[in-house]
This record gives sequence, structure tokens and C-alpha cells, in this order.
Amino acid sequence: MILRGGYNVYPRELEEVIYSHPDVLEAAVVAVPDAMLGEEVGAAISLKPGSLETAESLQEYIKERVAAYKYPRKIWFLDELPKGPTGKILKREIARPVASDAI
Repeated sequence: MILRGGYNVYPRELEEVIYSHPDVLEAAVVAVPDAMLGEEVGAAISLKPGSLETAESLQEYIKERVAAYKYPRKIWFLDELPKGPTGKILKREIARPVASDAI
């Protein structure tokens, strides 16, 4: 669970919305440290080959489907998300972006 300024945001709920986008291959919603709110919602996304989606367009897609406080303020793209031997995405190993890497 991500605590964003007193609101509870459940990563699985957002991941289901992100996976409903036709160009998304893999996604993981994680907490990103934030000076004002404590934690901010972030999403590491791997797109299908040939996709031309941008972080802004994905953010708008998600915004239309969830409450205003839930959508990820930080979105960054990875070629592949880190996985364990069983194929499960390892959220703790996802590198959080520096300010210039994500929107």
C-alpha cells in the first residue's frame, strides 16, 4: 500500500488499469519518496515492441479510470522489469527515477 498524503493507494488496483491498456506489456506500481506528501505513486512500465505511447498519454488513460488522488504522478519506462526465478516482478529491485527521468 502507498500512503499518498493520507490517502491509501493500492498498487494492484492501478496495475489492473494499466494492464488494460493495449500497448502495455508489464507494469509495477511502486511508492516514490516525496518531500511534501511522504510517498508519491509511481509506475514502472514496459511497453510492447513497436509501441509509441508516451508517459503523458498513459497518465491520461489511467486518470480517466481512477480517482484523482490515485493516478501515478511519476511514470517511467523500462525495457524489462526485474523478475525472480519464478517470473514474478520484483518491485523492490525496480530503480526509482531521478527527477529528470520521469514525468
